[in-house]
Amino acid sequence: MPHPVTRFRSWLREAAKAGAPLPEAMVLATVDGRGRPSARWVLLKEAGKRGFVFFTNAGSRKGGELSANPNAALAFYWDATGRQVRVEGRAKLLPAAEADAYWASRPSGSRWASAASDQSRPIASWARLLQRYAELAEQYPDGSIPRPPHWKGYVVVPRAIEFWTRREPRLHERELFTATRDPEQWKRVILQP
Repeated sequence: MPHPVTRFRSWLREAAKAGAPLPEAMVLATVDGRGRPSARWVLLKEAGKRGFVFFTNAGSRKGGELSANPNAALAFYWDATGRQVRVEGRAKLLPAAEADAYWASRPSGSRWASAASDQSRPIASWARLLQRYAELAEQYPDGSIPRPPHWKGYVVVPRAIEFWTRREPRLHERELFTATRDPEQWKRVILQP
């Protein structure tokens, strides 16, 4: 039986081939200190045996919640293929060198925007954000702006991965893989729809 992340990558490629818009878009769910959940869309940058990688502002709401409670859930849905994948696991910070390498690969506009924004924080006006963006674009016209210290990478190390396939009449296929002590071995069960 293939590793569930190998299967996930196959499903991701099939979704892209089928024309799914932004197949790498995923919902990231976190919880705050009182156990209240929140969810938002982020972009998957890598999926491998170590887990599911994304980058964000660690000073944002999601960053603060992951710092307080690293348990997280991810959800992918591709209508084009009638499939979804759910992932549950723990988020870990990536080494600064990986964040630096990914930061350097981003388009200039993305770097200016990420550095200009104190993500999830109130701002007096939209004009102020645009002004800050323009200042950074002028200061670093070639896009060589250094990675802000709050901009980091995370990997969600999965402990459970569920694969769901749409079937009619609502008899959807569901398979749940749970991690064992051996990272190459996963327990597989079939769930009812």
